[in-house]
Amino acid sequence: MPGTIPGTVGSGSYDPADVTFLLKDLSDVPLERPTEDREEDFSKGRHYSEDLPVEYEPSDAYLALFESALARSAVRVATAVGVATELVLATREKPVIVSLARAGTPAGILMRRWALWRHGLDLAHYSISVIKDRGLDENAVRWILDRHDRTALQFVDGWTGKGAILKVLQAAARDLGVDGSMAVISDPGHCTSIYGTRDDFLIPHSCLNSTVSGLVSRTVLNPALIGPDDFHGAKYYRHLADRDYSRRYVEAVVDAFPAASEAVTKAALRVEDRTSTWAGWRAVEALARDYGIANIGLVKPGVGETTRVLLRRVPWKVVVAPDRLAELAHILSLCEAKGVDVEERADLPYSCVGIIKPLDGRPDRALFNVPS
Repeated sequence: MPGTIPGTVGSGSYDPADVTFLLKDLSDVPLERPTEDREEDFSKGRHYSEDLPVEYEPSDAYLALFESALARSAVRVATAVGVATELVLATREKPVIVSLARAGTPAGILMRRWALWRHGLDLAHYSISVIKDRGLDENAVRWILDRHDRTALQFVDGWTGKGAILKVLQAAARDLGVDGSMAVISDPGHCTSIYGTRDDFLIPHSCLNSTVSGLVSRTVLNPALIGPDDFHGAKYYRHLADRDYSRRYVEAVVDAFPAASEAVTKAALRVEDRTSTWAGWRAVEALARDYGIANIGLVKPGVGETTRVLLRRVPWKVVVAPDRLAELAHILSLCEAKGVDVEERADLPYSCVGIIKPLDGRPDRALFNVPS
């Protein structure tokens, strides 16, 4: 792995051996704005990547939920990480991991650690920006291609929702002449063939923001700050160091690797249909119609995406599958804290779905002729 690249956020709070962020350092730029103001500006054409939401500071009770989720699911995450990594190694002898910041970063680190733990492979890992409606950071990809064989690149994310980011990635990869396949820990949207599981379960690093992602913010693409030759940007929140779970999270899952090893071996031998059906996308379209949501982008499926809605957007409501309630304590806690309605829906293909509040506070019932 290279040393710190001048002008970037480096490795954040992670061990430099684990990841190099190819992100321009914007730490000294005041970019945070209240969520309600950002949502209003989005409706007027401002893109979400031009500034940042105020970082959610979790309560002690919420942090206790994170700790509980991590203790309960570390082996489950380790198993999914191991399966995804083995699938990648079956097609690439020594892949270069290119994770999508932020949710992909812990996933990429864990996959790198699995390859090292089980196979003695010391893999390069870079984390770069991809932004919906704006694309992949092509400068970052070219930087990597100047140093590595293009056939070695393996893109990594934490999970899939409906698959919007994967579509952006695939379009950019075609233009750059690289493989746009994406490996994930969990693929409830049925969007990719390289996944650890398709079960929509709580991956603990979806519970927190920068404090489980190397203290690195969401990525920024603001033309006033990012020049044509720059990487996309991000902030490094040094002031949150006393609340940083980033390394602890990684080590907790790595400690579970031995317990997951046998299950990973069995999964590698199991014949499974890994076809990408994009069933999740169709399910979201149906859900949007049922709830009178004209903009499908306001419907965020899956545990990870619902968590993001509650932490970073203005949520309208959360729809949950009744049989998964026991695994959604952190979702229910956030809904209670923010006064968000929770509705149960038995036919939900995900554990839960978060719906962002339409600007006028109500869905477009006239558009879909949905009764009030």
